[in-house]
Amino acid sequence: MAEAADPGAPHPRPRDATLSPRFAQVPTFMRLPRVEDPRRLDVAIVGVPFDGGVSNRPGARFGPREVRSESALCRPYNPEVGINPFDHLRVADAGDVDTNPISIEDTYERVEAHFEELLQADCVPIAIGGDHSIAYPILRAMARKHGPVNLVHFDSHSDLWDEYFGSRFAHGTMFRRALEDGILRSGGVLQVGIRGQLFDAGDERFGTEHGVETVRIAEALELGPDGLSARWQRLAGAPVYVSIDIDVVDPAFAPGTGTPAVGGFASREILALVRRLRELPLVGADVVEVSPPYDVAGVTSYLAANLVYELVCQLALRARGREG
Repeated sequence: MAEAADPGAPHPRPRDATLSPRFAQVPTFMRLPRVEDPRRLDVAIVGVPFDGGVSNRPGARFGPREVRSESALCRPYNPEVGINPFDHLRVADAGDVDTNPISIEDTYERVEAHFEELLQADCVPIAIGGDHSIAYPILRAMARKHGPVNLVHFDSHSDLWDEYFGSRFAHGTMFRRALEDGILRSGGVLQVGIRGQLFDAGDERFGTEHGVETVRIAEALELGPDGLSARWQRLAGAPVYVSIDIDVVDPAFAPGTGTPAVGGFASREILALVRRLRELPLVGADVVEVSPPYDVAGVTSYLAANLVYELVCQLALRARGREG
């Protein structure tokens, strides 16, 4: 955590909804203060508003703004795990990366540099996307800080394709690039919730050849939270990055996404899974592919906000364990 932070400094807190209505003030994540200096933080919530890597429906560039807006409904104390994370960690909204909406290559450079600065301050970043392609430059920054990392990846798609329309960079290719570059540890990738159709049988070959462990949705539902958490415990020996594509959730619960796939997790199931991540040494995470133009009554953005909050709670539980 952030060694440069003054241990006696007060922790940032969400605005008190009994004094300031939830619909008031400029939206930040959970109405936390905006703090751009990562040296003052343990955890930074960072928006990455970019959807230049999508292959189907655009709109994820508006995800960070809507997730922040819906996060006003989240209260600070989590009775499911018995913690107020803001008692144990300095968490704030660190604003957005200024992406380049017409260049994925330039956006990658900007995102990598931004997250490298956060990590140099020993701050744990949680990114709100944006499309899933943003995970690649974030992982590059992670590897500069921690060396190759392990990955727990919740998604309906494996994102191990080689290219789209001749481009090696898109929201379905980034984990293939990360494995090729050695920024993900060999044998250290676990994918959960994969489902749906493929272009052909060979689409799964790359993952098999590179030691990716895939838990398809039927097996994931059969295993449940206990069985799945047992699967990812093997990754606890090295830094772990968590990537959550909102389309791992069934579109009945999360319609606001660019490439929906039927037959996914219910909201309560993905929340239960995220709550089992506390034993892992998390060094960063993202929640991506929220596309507000396709949402209904903000339900997808609100679910994404809750997932970000639950990730913060898991980091706080580890911090509380160290304090104890």
